[in-house]
Amino acid sequence: MGEPEDAGAGTVATDLPGTGQEPVRTDEPAAGEDRPAGGEEDALLVLTAALLTPAQFPGALGDDFPEACGRLRLPPLPHGYGLILGQDGAGARWTVVVDDVSLVAVAIASWDCGMEYELTPAPRAIVATLPGWPLALAVAAPGVPAPHDPDLSGDPEAPEILRPPSVSGWGPAQRRLGADEISRQWSTWRAEFTEGEESGAEEGAAEGGERTGKGTTAGDRTEPVTEERAGTEGGERAADGDGDGDGVTSIPENAGAFVAPGSEPTAASVRAALAEARAYLDAPPPPGRIRSAFASEEARLLRVDGPGWSLVARTDDMAFVLLDAVPGEVIPVERGPRLPALLAGLDALAARS
Repeated sequence: MGEPEDAGAGTVATDLPGTGQEPVRTDEPAAGEDRPAGGEEDALLVLTAALLTPAQFPGALGDDFPEACGRLRLPPLPHGYGLILGQDGAGARWTVVVDDVSLVAVAIASWDCGMEYELTPAPRAIVATLPGWPLALAVAAPGVPAPHDPDLSGDPEAPEILRPPSVSGWGPAQRRLGADEISRQWSTWRAEFTEGEESGAEEGAAEGGERTGKGTTAGDRTEPVTEERAGTEGGERAADGDGDGDGVTSIPENAGAFVAPGSEPTAASVRAALAEARAYLDAPPPPGRIRSAFASEEARLLRVDGPGWSLVARTDDMAFVLLDAVPGEVIPVERGPRLPALLAGLDALAARS
């Protein structure tokens, strides 16, 4: 939900401080519009775009909409923003913030469908031009130097250069990126989990139903926890070791293997995450901490975040939990008697897209 789409197109005429370049205009104002004041505009070659709204924003930026806005030093206005990431003629990275959210949404939808769309906002829609990129990109504009931070050393009032959150080790940004990946590829992850259950059951039957030290059927396929088992002291599966066996999966590279909360620390973390999610029903969290997207005519896809945890769920199905305290693991939570009511309550509070 809300991740940037690569391979955008278009130009943005904007004021880029400190580039040291002669102004270059590559677009003309629309009929009836005034040309921006001043002659210092550079053309920004658009690479990608993202939405920054309560319902859709890149998870790497924060657990909720105000936190994500804070990383860009923007006020969390209810209508949100569109982010346009690109390079100037010298290859420097810039992020243009616009208040025309619909324009950016149309561009992203067009690119999703494989259609060309030249994203060129009106000058009056530009809220801010910020140096750097808040998100990591693997693309670059053709015909200009490789992406690099602009040199703003001559401008004592220049804003701090934006940089992506560090993903060198497991932490909040990695956890949210993993949850974003699951939400984008729900069908794939759900199918992999189902195949894992079936494979584990078959292997367990072949071995006479023998259990391994992690509380799994033979074949080292871990069983999911239900919301009820996660919420009771006696519900966790017994485990040996620290949970770093074959059932652990990296996010998002090695989709398809899952781990249940077999150790008490992991089970306690799952219980805490579900308890915090349930507490949102009584004390709604900041905007964007609960987001809901279309899944089918009768279901919604939920993304819920809290301090140290992320939850991805379909309102008509199960959930997956990721924890800062359990690096790289995806913990399935099966649908039990209490989970549907929890998901329905969260969906009622969610920012919807």
